Amino acid sequence: MHDPGSYDYAVIRVVPRVEREEFVNAGIIVLCSARDFLEARIELDEPRLLALAPGADLESIHRHLASIPVICRGGDGAGPIGRLSARERFDWLVAPRSTVIQTSVVHTGRCTDPAAVIERLLDTMVRAAK
Repeated sequence: MHDPGSYDYAVIRVVPRVEREEFVNAGIIVLCSARDFLEARIELDEPRLLALAPGADLESIHRHLASIPVICRGGDGAGPIGRLSARERFDWLVAPRSTVIQTSVVHTGRCTDPAAVIERLLDTMVRAAK
């Protein structure tokens, strides 16, 4: 078993009307440099978003959300940002923005399995309680 490594994470939010500052959590980004791990998982709850903003442009929102995991994977498919290091891509993704897609502040933890962390965070922060 691996020793625990530190990780950083942020919650991905959809803010359909920026001036109102209301949002729906739509995903998680996790960076664990010790495990060479940078991943984002998106799970937008459309009914929840539409309850908050009935006129939300779902097509545009999905398109923008879909770019986040691509940037995490890096490489040429992610454009110039894809050539940056994992830390630099993470920092770019979590930089403060005043747009429809935003992230929370960055939080830190320790883990041995960053993929399991994403699942736990999705259950805690994104998925509707059962």
